[in-house]
Amino acid sequence: MQASKELRKRAEEALEKKASFGEDIALDEYEDAPRDLAGAESLKDLEEDVQETMFDAGVIPTAEGRSGSFLMMDNSMVHTSMLGPGVELMPLSKALEEHAWARDYSWKMVPVDADKYTAKSYLENADGYFIRALAGQKVQLPVQTCLMMNKQNVSQYVHNVIIVEEGASLEVVTGCTTGKGVERAIHLGISEIYIKEGGSLSFSMIHNWAEQIGVRPRTMISIAKDGTFVNNYVVLKPVKSVQSFPTARLEGEGAVAKFNSIAIAHPGSTLDLGSRAILSAPNTGAEIISRTITTGGTMYARGHLVGDAPNIKAHLECKGLILNEGGAQIAIPELEARVPDVEMTHEAAVGKIAQDQVEYLMARGLDEEQAVGMIVRGFLEGGIKGLPQNLKDEIDKAVSQTDIGGM
Repeated sequence: MQASKELRKRAEEALEKKASFGEDIALDEYEDAPRDLAGAESLKDLEEDVQETMFDAGVIPTAEGRSGSFLMMDNSMVHTSMLGPGVELMPLSKALEEHAWARDYSWKMVPVDADKYTAKSYLENADGYFIRALAGQKVQLPVQTCLMMNKQNVSQYVHNVIIVEEGASLEVVTGCTTGKGVERAIHLGISEIYIKEGGSLSFSMIHNWAEQIGVRPRTMISIAKDGTFVNNYVVLKPVKSVQSFPTARLEGEGAVAKFNSIAIAHPGSTLDLGSRAILSAPNTGAEIISRTITTGGTMYARGHLVGDAPNIKAHLECKGLILNEGGAQIAIPELEARVPDVEMTHEAAVGKIAQDQVEYLMARGLDEEQAVGMIVRGFLEGGIKGLPQNLKDEIDKAVSQTDIGGM
């Protein structure tokens, strides 16, 4: 009880604290999204336009090929279902009621007073999904989750906890989206991810927001000995403002973290994206790769590697393209070594499509638009090993719908 009082006090004192990066959002301009929406036994019971919106964010309404499904609409827990063994899926609020030990994983890595967005989420008692892969279980099919805002001018508060126990493996696919007719809202998302010894997690997030949405995720990951974390972060559709900077702490020997970011900044968008890996145990490894494009918006590509233990290997790569006038690409790579026996590298490049590449493809029968589209697809996928097919499909769809002229 005393701890809760202390956390509440810290959060209250941080309600006006601006984030280190990103446009400041006035939280009082939005009302709280509804918490009392009706539940659904199946995702197929939802209205057709809702199902279509989920599908566009990589969430399959039939749940075919999925081991579990979760839907949070506005601030309401609308659907949870499990189809496969080896994994536990439920709203975080329910997990905290059923498992006394779950409190040891809630608000333990993300500080409540990190900024105004974490403070507001804590004070609003944000709910979200709780996923636990049981020790030794190799979950064959992905768990899918959907975070949807379905009302105009509201705030969605999300708090997720993922635990991958010893020797378990899990894949999670999350789609973040807005319902039809919702153009303006904000999403505040807290995620705390724990990967225990020998555990493995592949986590893919697809953003499919509307053009006037503000998005402020706050994510921390703890990786124990021989644990592996792979993160695919995809923002391809127009959105007003996203600021994301997840941090992985490699705390056990042999831990590995890989961050892949793919993003397009459309006119009117400001995307401030990045990742940080803190390698604090020997023989750990990390890789941060971003492929970003601006067609008129502003793109920040940040990366921060911290070498704090011997015999570590880490690489950071930021590459960006400017396709149209008015766009901006800002690459900010950082390497920080605190011990002598480390191997850390970085590569950053910003530019435009080479005209000779376009002419080469046109000489082989493609028109200019087809040639540029092929180059853009290859650029976005290039350098990211093992990119899931569903994300490749999202890239193809986004490129076909994007104005890629005006080189």
